[in-house]
Amino acid sequence: MTPRTIILPGGAGYLGRHLAHYFAQHDYQIVILTRHSQPDTPRIRHLLWDGRTIGPWAAAFDNAHAVINLAGRSVNCRYTARNKKEIYDSRLRSTAVIGQVIAATKTPPPTWINASSATLYRDARDRPMDELTGELGQGFSVDVCQKWEQTLNAAQTPHTRKIPLRSAMVFGPGKGGVFEAFHRIVRLGLGGTLGRGDQYVSWVHFQDFCRAVHFILDHPDLTGPVNVASPNPIPNKQFMRTLRQAAHKKIGLPATKWMLEIGALLLRTETELLLKSRRVIPTNS
Repeated sequence: MTPRTIILPGGAGYLGRHLAHYFAQHDYQIVILTRHSQPDTPRIRHLLWDGRTIGPWAAAFDNAHAVINLAGRSVNCRYTARNKKEIYDSRLRSTAVIGQVIAATKTPPPTWINASSATLYRDARDRPMDELTGELGQGFSVDVCQKWEQTLNAAQTPHTRKIPLRSAMVFGPGKGGVFEAFHRIVRLGLGGTLGRGDQYVSWVHFQDFCRAVHFILDHPDLTGPVNVASPNPIPNKQFMRTLRQAAHKKIGLPATKWMLEIGALLLRTETELLLKSRRVIPTNS
């Protein structure tokens, strides 16, 4: 039996590495589309692409089992005009060109999962946000996600179902993940309450993230956006306390909003990940 193939555009990043390893262990062949040459390993090969134009990589889509698009510039930066443009372009252009390839493929993949984000929903402290009743927010990050999903929905791929994957922060081991940053803060004794502390934190373990993607592939009747998050988001104050306990740190200095703004400026990033209340739950299953 020929192994099923999964195409992973942008799969050289943190989430892509975990997904590639997970599905390779489940007897899939993985094709990672990347801008930089990478060594192949058993069941995982790499093809070069620029995320903008159709190239030889497009041949891999024929008879593929699924496409899981994770391509997009990191949002861990200052939201300058230049960075905003790169964030938009990296997501919208890659999604558009994937849609063009799928539309032109003789035997297109039956499933196209496209990354999105749980930040799409409004700052929610009053009630959870799910796929059916969640209210969209405002601002740059929300607009990026909306245009990202609009580009996905606009693709003319009648034989391929499309799933926007609205993921919460994915926590797991390894370099480049969000847990690495949180753990470093806690170990330095700075893991106290961030801001008011009442903002909710939505997260998901990396293994559950992989299992959720596998679940989507195994259930062809599932359509529309899917929230990938732990079903029990908790306030930041409780979240940071739990992290301190796990790191065996009894003390964590709190940080007010203005302190975080100064720190974000020095680190060339934004405070949105820390201060926005993401009270997201999954119900589309």
